[in-house]
Amino acid sequence: MSRPHDPSHFTETTLPRQDYMARGLGYGVAAVTVMVGYLLEYFDQRVFAVALVSLLYPHLVFILSRPFEKKKRATRKFLINIDAFLFGIFLGFLHLPMEIAGLFLIMINTSFIVVGSITAWVFCVTSLAAGVSTGILIFGFHTAPAAPPALFMTAAFGVGMHLAVTAFNSNRQARDLIRLKQKFQGQVERFQALSQQVSKYVAPQVWESIFSGRRQARLETQRKKLVVFFSDIVGFSSLSEQIEAEAFTDLLNQYLTDMSRIALKYGGTIDKFIGDGIMIFFGDPVSKGTKRDALACVSMAIEMRRHMLKLRKQWAEHGMTAPLQIRMGINTGYCTVGNFGTDSRMDYTIIGKEVNLASRLESEADAGEILISHETFALVKDKIICRQRGTAMVKGFRDPVPLYQVVDYRRDLGSNPSFVNHETEGFSLYLESEKIREEEKERVADALEKAANKLRGKVADVSR
Repeated sequence: MSRPHDPSHFTETTLPRQDYMARGLGYGVAAVTVMVGYLLEYFDQRVFAVALVSLLYPHLVFILSRPFEKKKRATRKFLINIDAFLFGIFLGFLHLPMEIAGLFLIMINTSFIVVGSITAWVFCVTSLAAGVSTGILIFGFHTAPAAPPALFMTAAFGVGMHLAVTAFNSNRQARDLIRLKQKFQGQVERFQALSQQVSKYVAPQVWESIFSGRRQARLETQRKKLVVFFSDIVGFSSLSEQIEAEAFTDLLNQYLTDMSRIALKYGGTIDKFIGDGIMIFFGDPVSKGTKRDALACVSMAIEMRRHMLKLRKQWAEHGMTAPLQIRMGINTGYCTVGNFGTDSRMDYTIIGKEVNLASRLESEADAGEILISHETFALVKDKIICRQRGTAMVKGFRDPVPLYQVVDYRRDLGSNPSFVNHETEGFSLYLESEKIREEEKERVADALEKAANKLRGKVADVSR
């Protein structure tokens, strides 16, 4: 059971009780005021009916509204409109003097405002006006004489008490709301931190689709045309026997981190890591169309191959001289994609013979080579230069499978390529001109010119 100081307590039980207390106090002020007026001989015996209704009505409303506690907001707005209408009838019935009527109007209007919206306030004022009009139509309109000072002071004290209690309850609700907000904010931040931790175990696209509500975590699959990518590092397994486990782990994690960043850059869904192997697919949960997905996948593979040159230089600086290279295979076709497993443990992945073919293509590739299927070649050939590499008998396929070797972008094989790479003993050049900032281009050109002049000078010395 919630304790009174629990910030969520008022939303469940405190709010109806506060309304009950405020309503009881308001009608109690009205009852006391009319009875004092009777004792001062300002009102006649008819006010006993007003006093009786004022004393009984709040308790009756509290009891009758209990079945509607699940609809607190609607019930609260309905009851405050009934209060407004009933108060209007009382005004018409009692013919209150303006000074006392003004005090009660302030009290009831404060209750209108507490409801919390301009629309609700307008409806309450309308109900009040309707009540006054009904009272005048039934009981007629008469100008009331001036109220005795004792009657005015009684009404003023009662209205002041009601306003003070209303202000206290509103302030208490505001404090509870602030504490509740802080409590929920802490929970939200905690869940966000946990969700970020969980997101590291699934592809970002899958995590985002689940948390946005576009995908449900249930066992379901569908057939979609996807572009499937496999890669691994040639000779990586034997390398694990040559270097320390810590250095090997750091090297592998750096490689997977860099390759994952490239995959996400091009929109690939990272399916899994298998040692140094990576499985990625394009086309689900987000697809740009099969042609653009295929081009994104091949572009990702080209950048991975180029990035491997950078990694080799970094690793060489740390004493690892093995010229590691990656091989890659890409295929396009219809696969079954979705959640596989059990209700308690699911794996979002893809299956099908097209997935197997992409894996076989990767196995057929040489070091530093990207092999693609004919289906993928047909989708990217207008942007990517490919070279036919014969056929291969692949397990699971009756006929030989044509192989295509990705060479490079067409734009990088013209007379003015943006990418240049050349390595030999004592020399290494890796140039991506499109990525060099304008303010750096002149300095790079100077460095290349100095290196060229130095080489030409040595050649001239040798020729003498």
